[in-house]
This record gives sequence, C-alpha cells and structure tokens, in this order.
Amino acid sequence: MTEEGPVILFDGVCNLCNGAVNFIIDRDKKNVFRFASLQSDYGKEILLKANLNKEDYDTFLLVDGPTIYDRSTAALHVFRKLGFPYKLLFALISVPAFLRNGIYNVIAGNRYKWFGKTDQCRIPTPDLKSKFIP
Repeated sequence: MTEEGPVILFDGVCNLCNGAVNFIIDRDKKNVFRFASLQSDYGKEILLKANLNKEDYDTFLLVDGPTIYDRSTAALHVFRKLGFPYKLLFALISVPAFLRNGIYNVIAGNRYKWFGKTDQCRIPTPDLKSKFIP
C-alpha cells in the first residue's frame, strides 16, 4: 500500500456512509484522514488484502499503516484520531467486539433501507479532491 494513511474506506453509494465521511471531514482539523470508496480499485485491493469479499460493501475500514481495522473497531479508531471530545468514544473499545459489531451489523444491513443510496460514489469538490484516493 503506497497511499499515505490513515485511509478510511466506505461504501460510496450509501447515504449514511457519505454522511459519515462529511462528518469526519468537517472535524478532521489536523487533516489526518484520506478516503476511498470500497468500490474503487484501491478499495477492492484492500478488501482482498483483508480477506474480505471485494463485492461486499457492508463494512467500514480504516487502514492505518500496516493495520486494517474493520466495522466498529475502525469507527472507534477514527473517533480517537479526531481528538477531543470524539476521542472519548474510544472507551467503547472495552465493549467486546462481538457486541459492538452486532449493533454495527444491524445498521449496516439496513443502511440502504433506512438512509437510502445514491447512483454513484461521492464526487469530491475541487477543494477536497486531494483527500480522496481514486
């Protein structure tokens, strides 16, 4: 992986996921994160590296150096890197992953029904283009 990290991988056609990306961008004051859709070539490469189905976009990944976090663990690591007050949510890492991911899986499985989806991946504005990996 030659992309500078950490990189957040998200479902590019999911309205909830796009809202999460907007939330992170607005609070990423130190310009820490880069983004790629799971549908992108880079996203599919990471899915394969993580031994995940490259056609299954029900996950949220954080690539941080050699480590790939998924689902709720990825989200908690993102909050930790956003700084105060969001980093306080990292305390939830003490909740067993099977419980955290159980809730995550319910939301992920219903995200299109509850939040809808778009016909295409997010197209960044010219100002934000450098944050996105094609």
